[in-house]
Amino acid sequence: MTQLVNDAESIITSPAIGYDQKVRRLAALAVSALPYPALSAACQEALEKRVICDMFEGNRPYTPRYVLPDYAKALRQGVRHLELDPPQDLDDALSFLTILYGHVPSVTTYPVYLGDLDALLEPYVPAEMTDEQLDRTLRRFWIQLDRLLPDAFVHTNLGPADGRVVRSIFRVERSLRQVVPNITLKVDADVTPDSLIEDGVRTVFVTGKPHFVNHPMMVRDHGPEYAAVSCYNSLKIGGGSHTLTRLNLKEAAVRQEGGLEEFLATGLPLWVELTAELMQARITSLVEEQHFFADHFLATEGLIDIDRFSAMFGIFGLAECVAELLAHDGIHDARWGHDTRANDAAYRIVERIADLVAARPQPYCAGGGGAAYLHSQGGIDLDEGVTAGTRIPVTDEPGMREHITACAPLHTHFAAGISDIFHVDQTAVRNPQAMVDIVKGAFAVGMRDFTFNLADNEFIRITGYLVRKSDLVDIDAHGARHGSDYLAAGSERTFHLTDRAVKRVGAHELAPRPGR
Repeated sequence: MTQLVNDAESIITSPAIGYDQKVRRLAALAVSALPYPALSAACQEALEKRVICDMFEGNRPYTPRYVLPDYAKALRQGVRHLELDPPQDLDDALSFLTILYGHVPSVTTYPVYLGDLDALLEPYVPAEMTDEQLDRTLRRFWIQLDRLLPDAFVHTNLGPADGRVVRSIFRVERSLRQVVPNITLKVDADVTPDSLIEDGVRTVFVTGKPHFVNHPMMVRDHGPEYAAVSCYNSLKIGGGSHTLTRLNLKEAAVRQEGGLEEFLATGLPLWVELTAELMQARITSLVEEQHFFADHFLATEGLIDIDRFSAMFGIFGLAECVAELLAHDGIHDARWGHDTRANDAAYRIVERIADLVAARPQPYCAGGGGAAYLHSQGGIDLDEGVTAGTRIPVTDEPGMREHITACAPLHTHFAAGISDIFHVDQTAVRNPQAMVDIVKGAFAVGMRDFTFNLADNEFIRITGYLVRKSDLVDIDAHGARHGSDYLAAGSERTFHLTDRAVKRVGAHELAPRPGR
């Protein structure tokens, strides 16, 4: 109780946290004061030592981590709970969605999914509306989103088809240069024109958004009704994820008595089961004790369905895990992303985890076929000395081609999302078509998503969300409008994300021309 009071006191007296942020932090503090769902002694010990992690979602979750309402259905039928009738025109639709967003829960308290906005809004755009009028209308809406939902995990999806709305959104993005919303562009080589991908690339040059996802691969794993939300978390529309628990592969490897073969045979089954036990306890508590799906209007009005939900089994620290296990086997000079021995070990570890997770049933996870989705978890600001997800460590990334070919074989296993981030130098701006070719090539060799930044951009991509460098200046003293900026400041201090290895897009030295 003394600690609870002290923590509350530090929140309410902080000059660097605004009123709204204080309310949310106090609420999270209260949830974490509640008793934890029952765990075995082994699971409890693994959680306390942070070999496994609950992502600090709170001891007793009363809402799913990620909720993806079926906004198309809401627009068709209206929402009784909010006394909203189906909209009749574009202004109605934008007002309808703005109101509904304010009532969509998530672990951040803000909606992590705003819908596939181009597909949702295209039917409401009259043919006689000019592009200038459309841009002006969406610009007002875009400003509202950033000011009402000040959290960089708020996410919309676009594509894979072309249209007036997606083009307008990219124009608005380039003009406003704001953090919210995060954006995914779905790419299908048979549907998405190169000109739309290039429009997305040019928008990245200015705002760091969007990132690009392999639409056919996503459809294979989720069906056509899916979305990428928050960072890189891919889930079914009308569903979501109950929770995200994760396994620290570095810490698991440190505790292994033996090398790679022993870890695959005995270590991973133990740690995967303890992580799965934690997940099961949290799901059961949410559904059976907090009764979210029995009570919330999104469920009672059919805008979400528990049968489209699953949960996310995250892993991180693959690079350190590989190094630890190979060192035990007497191999000290092999690094993930640079050496075939390390790469082969990484592939075997991930394949083993994927098999174990798929074979472990989870309650109320029909959306994932009765099991959790595997997720390459992008890290949090408290992760010290361990690399996010399955990424190659910051500053140690190889060249673009080697980076893509090393990471691509892992992507097929991560239905709930995986991210590898590529820093490219400023010369890419002169040749956006080269980036279009790289995106398409990456998908052709099996990448699930492709994310790149300009090394000198004002925007920094953290795990998957974006912040502006200027918003992090003096944040400890003066605070920030976006709550996600506090997490970003910690991540930058811990991971030095601005130091990612910079890729050259045009590199003649890889294939020199005669006479040069």
